[in-house]
Amino acid sequence: MKNIENYLKVVIIAVILILVNVIASYVHGFIDLTEEKRFTLAESTADLLYGIDDRIVIKILLEGKFPASFKRLQQATREMVDEFRDENSDIEYVFEDPEEGTVEDANLRVKSLVEKGIVPRTITFFEGKERVQKRVFPYAIVQYGDRDVVVNLLESASGPEDEETMLNKSVSLLEYKLANAIQKITAKKQGNIVFTTGQGEIEKKYRASLKNELSRYYNVGEIPLDSITHIGQSADLVIVARPTKEFTLQDQFKLDQYVMNGGKIMWLIDKMDAHVDSIQAYKFYVPKVYPLGLDDMWFKYGARIQSNLVLDLQCTAIPQVIGMTGGRPQTQLFPWFYHPLVAPASDHPIVKNLDRVNMYWPSTIDTIQTKTKVDKTVLLASSQFSRYQINPMRLNFEILKSEPQPNQFNKGRQAVALMLEGEFPSFFENRVDASFEKTLQQINQPFKKVSVPTKQLIVSDVDFAANWFNERSQESYPMGYNPFLPKGQNNFQGNQDFMINAIEYMISDRGVLEARNREVKLRLLNGPKVREEKTKWQLINIGLPLLFIVVFGFVYNYLRRRRYT
Repeated sequence: MKNIENYLKVVIIAVILILVNVIASYVHGFIDLTEEKRFTLAESTADLLYGIDDRIVIKILLEGKFPASFKRLQQATREMVDEFRDENSDIEYVFEDPEEGTVEDANLRVKSLVEKGIVPRTITFFEGKERVQKRVFPYAIVQYGDRDVVVNLLESASGPEDEETMLNKSVSLLEYKLANAIQKITAKKQGNIVFTTGQGEIEKKYRASLKNELSRYYNVGEIPLDSITHIGQSADLVIVARPTKEFTLQDQFKLDQYVMNGGKIMWLIDKMDAHVDSIQAYKFYVPKVYPLGLDDMWFKYGARIQSNLVLDLQCTAIPQVIGMTGGRPQTQLFPWFYHPLVAPASDHPIVKNLDRVNMYWPSTIDTIQTKTKVDKTVLLASSQFSRYQINPMRLNFEILKSEPQPNQFNKGRQAVALMLEGEFPSFFENRVDASFEKTLQQINQPFKKVSVPTKQLIVSDVDFAANWFNERSQESYPMGYNPFLPKGQNNFQGNQDFMINAIEYMISDRGVLEARNREVKLRLLNGPKVREEKTKWQLINIGLPLLFIVVFGFVYNYLRRRRYT
């Protein structure tokens, strides 16, 4: 009878375990006890995933043998897509190794990936005492129907960041990058983005890269201000990119009333007509201020672009001829303070975890108090080792002949990109007479004195968002490409990321950009101390548990003999 009871208990326990496992395979749950809630999706991401009603496949090219640093990225990616799948079972994922199989198969696979823009990176690490080089593909491909989007999972360093910091930044941005790809690939309604023309704006060939990137997800067009009566609200965003001619009052009125009705404007403005080519051609150059006639309107909205140029010790370089060898000019790179590497100046979602942005001849931007509530957020600023030159100024290369004096770069961080959000006062308030106001009402365009809540972005440079164009080959290079720097150091991903993030933030009322606020804190070991105390901690972690088991065995046997002997 007793044996039957024992068998029954075993059967009951087995049945309970089986039921628990079956239930666990359908129902998942966890409690996120981390300080930064790294395992909890942003609310906007959860809403996005909840609304997906068709199959999405995420191919992650991080299968294989990696060093510890890349294993961390691999594991973090696996955990993130697991969270996505828990939120919506229509999301599937698979890890793949592009170099799996024969050499021929691997080469063909890699070639097809490169055609999609998936360029492998070579990393070097130690396996024991052996130095190993390995190609890695830190990318994911999000597939939805017949569409796919490539996601770069690994951030690239444009500054002095170490490998751990860059990997930490990559892990922090995983949710945003994957959610952003899903949002774009499943979007049913595209936004409308228009560039203004007619005021000497930047040529098409210099915004080809930006247009190509935007055209994947938005409808992109142009709008000649002098040929229309008003800007319709079908335009989700208007971009004014480096105008060089004066805006008439009529054109200003069209832009003003577009904002008053909830329109959003991105101002990419070169205040000064400054170029390296001009200095090379004339040995020295006195830049002029573009006569745009927009200063009073910006002032009314809460901003002022100063007629100056920012100089920063944190900058990129330009080549200069230093001599001749064998009849050929010999060049050397010199820091060019007018091309600063600007950095995020706040924790705004647009610039959170953003790489540095390479700008060209920016000016400072001041904030002005407004009569209505307008929130002003500085997005990008120069380093603390910066200063500015006030117009009029004489530009030449004499500044390169002597070492810079840090005590002269003492003006602190200078704002070069400013986000304005709120209810803007009209620039034409108290300037529209009764007859004109009546005419506007007759054409169903009533004059508004205060805007509905909306957004404007002012950046005192346009070249950071432009692409370099090779006149000889008629080839366009991507945003962030710096033609003055050597290969491998001339691509600044922050330039493109800033533009794409800013456009997404301005168009989307509530997008997945919220996920950029995720921050995974570094909790690194003390490297020198680890190397110094390596043997001690190996003994503690390996030897101590074994010693505990041996002691426990002796004590258990001693007590057993004493009890039953």
